[in-house]
Amino acid sequence: MTALELCLPDSITPEQFLSDYWQKKPLLIKQGLPQLIGMFEPDDILDLALDEDATARLITQSPTKQTDTPQWQLKKNPLAETDFDNLPEQWTVLVQNLEQWSPELGQLWQAFDFIPQWQRDDIMVSYAPKGGSVGKHYDDYDVFLAQGYGQRRWQLGKFCDKQTEFVEGEPIRIFDDMGEIIFDEILEAGDVLYVPPKLSHFGLAQDDCMTFSFGCRRPNLMQVIDSFADVATNNSELFIPMLLPQEPQASGELQTESIDAITQQLLQLLQSERGADIIREAVCEVVSKRQYDILVPEETMDTDELITALANGATLQADYSNRLLYNQTNEGITLYANGQRLDGLDDTATALLLRLANGAHLTLDDMEGIDLDEAMEWLENGWIWVDYAG
Repeated sequence: MTALELCLPDSITPEQFLSDYWQKKPLLIKQGLPQLIGMFEPDDILDLALDEDATARLITQSPTKQTDTPQWQLKKNPLAETDFDNLPEQWTVLVQNLEQWSPELGQLWQAFDFIPQWQRDDIMVSYAPKGGSVGKHYDDYDVFLAQGYGQRRWQLGKFCDKQTEFVEGEPIRIFDDMGEIIFDEILEAGDVLYVPPKLSHFGLAQDDCMTFSFGCRRPNLMQVIDSFADVATNNSELFIPMLLPQEPQASGELQTESIDAITQQLLQLLQSERGADIIREAVCEVVSKRQYDILVPEETMDTDELITALANGATLQADYSNRLLYNQTNEGITLYANGQRLDGLDDTATALLLRLANGAHLTLDDMEGIDLDEAMEWLENGWIWVDYAG
């Protein structure tokens, strides 16, 4: 695949987008991702939703007998063909982590290279017939809603917060009040709509349509704290009991002064060079972890087949369903893949993996100086894939 143009209007630079729109306000990008047009048909998504390894959901909406208020049902994978029998008029099927099933689709992340790849979550597809939706809702993360097939009408309203009241008794988080509608347009195939976190939105299929959601998110503090504890267990000094000042007190009392002293030592650790190293590794491990289990490929190539493919013009690229990133300090570069630090790499391997993490397409000539058996390990681990289109 040739290098993609950034998914931004011609009049807006990446710097302008990040300063004026990112996590602040929505942006419509007409024909921002035309590569999606014709990439998938509805049957492709319906067939995938039935795969036992797919992360899929079926959401149905039907009026109750007493009122015209919609009634929602949610069925999670595994889905069966019988789940699609006798469906109401309005329904939607969602499949997560599409890049795992289609590396070609995953390569479209390059159109969003103005967002660091460690903030990429996954690509979700939403297929619905005319009238289908998932209700009025908001997300806690940034999302680029890319229309790949058919048309969907999008309405955007107010920013929500923890006081936003959801409809009780429903299996999905929906609400009734979107406040003042600030955006109301129909997206055609190839169009992209950026929606910042917590902005209420409502999509309604105008015909058979597919919307691909390119989601971006950051770790939450609990994930970082949990990872910090895991990394810290490798530091034996942290297992030594603390020395604390002691004053006379009742035998059953834990004084606030003692808690304050423990807190102060914890803060001193966090603000120390050792603490900074632990935090750095903890964050790198968290953001490089996959959200979904790795699919085991049904067929693998051997080293000779890899050489032949590269000699015939294929290239090696990062597999966007995996997480390959690096952190650079004064001490050098550390690479991470799928939540693990990569130790023992020589300078050549480090340089190549760094290029792959930055979106490079490597040819056979680029691989000179490295044992291709090592590249085969990268392939088997799922860090890279072979693009036969070159």
